[in-house]
Amino acid sequence: SLNASDFLERLRGKKVVFAGDSLNRNMFESLICIFWNAVPDKTKVHGLSRRFGFKMRGDKAYKYEASFILLNQNLDFAVMISNSFSSTCCYFSNQDYNYTVGFVWSPFLVYETNPKNRRKNEPERMRLDVIDQRATSFYRDADLVIFDSWHWWVTDKTKNGSNYFQEGNYLHPKLEMREAYKKALTTWRKWMDKNIDPNKTQVVFRGYSASHFRGGKWNTGGKCSRETEPIMSSEPYIVKNSPQVNILEDTIRQIKMPVIYLNVSKLTYYRTDGHPSIYAKGWKTNEERIAAALNREDCSHWCLPGIPDTWNELLYISLMMAGKGSFGR
Repeated sequence: SLNASDFLERLRGKKVVFAGDSLNRNMFESLICIFWNAVPDKTKVHGLSRRFGFKMRGDKAYKYEASFILLNQNLDFAVMISNSFSSTCCYFSNQDYNYTVGFVWSPFLVYETNPKNRRKNEPERMRLDVIDQRATSFYRDADLVIFDSWHWWVTDKTKNGSNYFQEGNYLHPKLEMREAYKKALTTWRKWMDKNIDPNKTQVVFRGYSASHFRGGKWNTGGKCSRETEPIMSSEPYIVKNSPQVNILEDTIRQIKMPVIYLNVSKLTYYRTDGHPSIYAKGWKTNEERIAAALNREDCSHWCLPGIPDTWNELLYISLMMAGKGSFGR
């Protein structure tokens, strides 16, 4: 099991970065909570106001409202927030251990323009052949970097693949999602092999996390609020999105540097009961509860404590088994 004090000690003087989408931020939040509870002297952990902190109920990704928060170098705990969702980054640090754990938003790992980050008159596109350099500036010097890229590879996030994916000067009139995913991961793989020092940086890639929308998708009335028990382990595991899984696993096999692959697909498949659903925001009255049930439910992210804690246990054990650097002692 995860020994948080030992984990902290092995990360002494290290920089850890989670790069990816809101599921990776889910995992980042979990690790921060684990580390916070393991810090011996809580008076040295300084939090910001609750407006910028963790939600008391549910685990849905932060909704940042600040334009920017300047870091006070005297604080042992700090969160840095940008009002641009595409450039959101957060850090947790503690001077006792001189380590930093951060998250940077990069759901596709390659460069994407969107209404919040593109220049004036710049079209909304995704460059499948160009790495997300804003994100790489956060993780290229990390000692440990944990990636994911899956959750946003859906048609409604990418204009149904029509006149959206670009390579060089060529704009694909139409490109299937799996082909775009393969091209993006190929760009990521080549950039990593060229720019990341495998002797310094341990790379981890967390795989597909199951969603459990019933009766629709996340934006078409899908629900999970009545799911109160896990799927029984006696039921056969159904592999979902197998072509994309194959693409990801082929990429990890092809990359030259060592990569730890956290395959969490099966363990998340059975936990249909583990999502925030209508409880991502607390409600005080029955009327508020009914209104919440009529709104979109969150059946893709995970409650904390919950599944992401297991991911971090797997991360810790996998690092120990790999035995690289401070995890080899």
